[in-house]
Amino acid sequence: MKALCWHGTNDIRCDTVDDPKIEDARDVIIKVTSCAICGSDLHLMDGLMPTMESGDVLGHEFMGEVVEVGSANHKLKKGDRIVVPFNINCGECRMCKMGLYSVCQRSNRNGQMAAEQFGYPTAGLFGYSHLTGGYAGGQAEYVRVPMADVGPMVVPDGMSDDDALFLTDIFPTGYQGVEQCELKGGETVAIWGAGPVGYFAIQSAKVLGAERIIVIETVPERIALARKAGATDIIDFAKEDVFERIKEITGGQGADAVIDCVGMEADAGHGQGGLISAIKEKVAPVEREFVLTQAIKAVRPGGVVSVPGVYGGPLSINMGQIVQKGLTMRSGQTHVKRYLEPLTKLIQEGKIDMRSVVSHHSTDLAEGPDLYKAFKEKKDGCTKVVFHLG
Repeated sequence: MKALCWHGTNDIRCDTVDDPKIEDARDVIIKVTSCAICGSDLHLMDGLMPTMESGDVLGHEFMGEVVEVGSANHKLKKGDRIVVPFNINCGECRMCKMGLYSVCQRSNRNGQMAAEQFGYPTAGLFGYSHLTGGYAGGQAEYVRVPMADVGPMVVPDGMSDDDALFLTDIFPTGYQGVEQCELKGGETVAIWGAGPVGYFAIQSAKVLGAERIIVIETVPERIALARKAGATDIIDFAKEDVFERIKEITGGQGADAVIDCVGMEADAGHGQGGLISAIKEKVAPVEREFVLTQAIKAVRPGGVVSVPGVYGGPLSINMGQIVQKGLTMRSGQTHVKRYLEPLTKLIQEGKIDMRSVVSHHSTDLAEGPDLYKAFKEKKDGCTKVVFHLG
């Protein structure tokens, strides 16, 4: 079968690889009908995540039709159309029973490696590094889905792939990022980044009652998407001082909650923070913390800092600001399974636009390497890439 594979930094290829096979009685095999390139995949492309191996199959946003079912899997049957959360869940460990699916303690077959890095195992992930289990991803014609009797959801009749695909990751991720802010209604929320996750965070903030939604972005296509999604104010970080503009917009009060939808691959911004971060990166390979630093500074005393953006290692942040301002910080990979049914209802009710974020469509994985490059470099107005393989 065809699959998009990692072969090193900035080296993504469309390879012919072996078809997946049932390895455990709880497995299913699906024929992929749709898959997408995620911003998190760019971290792999850029060589920022350790333990990748040449030939690893990429992709964690995918859905498709069940074509083979393991003997112990009684939840799914051949012919079912399913969306597959990007994290794999056993459904049996303490974390899964608490609804903390992204930190499942049993699904990462390299859990000890993760524990050495983070203190405890984290869930297995599709199409990511061997630190998260080394599971083959979904930018492929077929995928093995382990523990498929827990995470996946059968797509409701009448719901298209275009409306269901992003339930796998970016819609729940944006939604969880806002939910972590514990909005009561009427708040001002500032969101860094209007990429795909930011796009859904903006819509989620609107649904969950935010009165003012400030978006920090500089890419014209993403600014247009932010406005369409419901942003009330745009700050172009390449032209304006973000902190001063947030103070101006809020009458000096600061944002009630701030959301970092960017993570470790932030672009250098306006002012001293971006300059210092750029210099530090030249001296030694570090993750770019200036978006998170801006967010912590810009939130009001007693506010919430939510971090759905991906970070994989240590950062130097101003703990004094967090303590002295009495801030709450919440973060984490998304507990996708928790959100599948309620977010499906929002889609069916027409409250969320699932399609406008996609700029590039393809029916051929062979175009994947060029589309990865276009997405990374934001060429040709590229905001999101979807492959239609069904």
